[in-house]
Amino acid sequence: MSGFDPRAAGGRQAIKVELRGMPATAAPLVTMRLRSALIAQGASAHRFERTTRGDWRPVFVEFSSRDKEHGQYQIDVELGGVEPGQAPRRWACTMLLLVPRADASLTDIHQAFLATHKNVRVIADDASIARVNSNTGGGRLDIDVLARNASIAQLNLDGGGKIDLGCSSIAWDEDLIEIDVPAERAPHPFPSAAACLVNAAPDSGAQRQIRLFGMKQCVLGRWEQYDPAADMLLAHYGETGQDNGGLTRRLSGRHALIRRGERGFEIEDVSRYGILLDGVWPGKHQPVPLRLGMKIALTASIKGVVTLNVSALLPHGVILHRLDEGEFAECFYVLEPDRHPGFPLPACAREPRAATMPLLFHRDGGFWHLDAVTGVETALTPAVPLERLSPFQRQVRFAAEPYPESWIIRTAEGTLQQALSDALHTA
Repeated sequence: MSGFDPRAAGGRQAIKVELRGMPATAAPLVTMRLRSALIAQGASAHRFERTTRGDWRPVFVEFSSRDKEHGQYQIDVELGGVEPGQAPRRWACTMLLLVPRADASLTDIHQAFLATHKNVRVIADDASIARVNSNTGGGRLDIDVLARNASIAQLNLDGGGKIDLGCSSIAWDEDLIEIDVPAERAPHPFPSAAACLVNAAPDSGAQRQIRLFGMKQCVLGRWEQYDPAADMLLAHYGETGQDNGGLTRRLSGRHALIRRGERGFEIEDVSRYGILLDGVWPGKHQPVPLRLGMKIALTASIKGVVTLNVSALLPHGVILHRLDEGEFAECFYVLEPDRHPGFPLPACAREPRAATMPLLFHRDGGFWHLDAVTGVETALTPAVPLERLSPFQRQVRFAAEPYPESWIIRTAEGTLQQALSDALHTA
């Protein structure tokens, strides 16, 4: 914590809070809740976000000590975070801030802070005098004293020890104590890497099937009934509905890949017929970061076979909607396994039609629903009544297969496919 000025004009205060020592694998978002009589309405909530460089953006906390009785005020701090693949964790610490008497001198204020033996930095400005006397008793004390603009600084210590120089304002460190030890989570009651939300009576603009994929790499490819090579099976939609032949045959069995890369979620063309990203062919085996609103056309050689739109870029996945005749038939979630979206959900890019869709994530081998208001997590299974979860409607159900409306057989080596073919010819 730094930037605290006990004698701030009008009692208006702003503290800069920095987060240090978090593991490299920590989630990109850590929430912070504060409770204190100094804070308006007694509490406030803040968020630490990790930058692309790996460090944490500081948080500035504003409050007022105006009309407060002089003395020490307690600020209770609680941090919460979810690391990928682990249970939620919480840490806590307590700050003490001094609200001085109106007639208190700088020396009185500095001595009060030094008495706690925290990391202290003192500044003297505009012809002021800063005198710091400390009896460390052999303990460690970090002090930075700065005098400028005709000011005088005097520092008296009783002994040796390491002296650290830092920012020219009162600042100190608080040690966090973990208050919740992560317990081993129970396995998901219905593990599945791919599933579907089926809407029996979709409203205007809604899709009949919301296909869910929780995998590190999702393969987009041609719809096949027997032993498909892709995860997300795409077919051309015409005026009469889904056409599994015709233009669908212009899609490769493995046409494109979607996965998380160094620059976020990206798509890569691995097909024979190519893809167009906003009308431009990116080249084969050239990963391209996904952008909100990006149009993905499959294929590059023939227009109108399948056209997808990136309608949401979430911290843990992407949402794709169709822009062709299959617009109301299906849409897709591609979720990174064991990555929590964070609560509250950080600001992310979403189009209006994706902003009203449920917040889902994939963890412990299965799909979960996260209530964006309460933060309650619910494991999705066929037995869960989805109408109790926001924003689901009564006619929506969870299916264990991504394509429950079709009969699709997946085999390891095509042996079952060959057996079926032989049986059909025999018949």
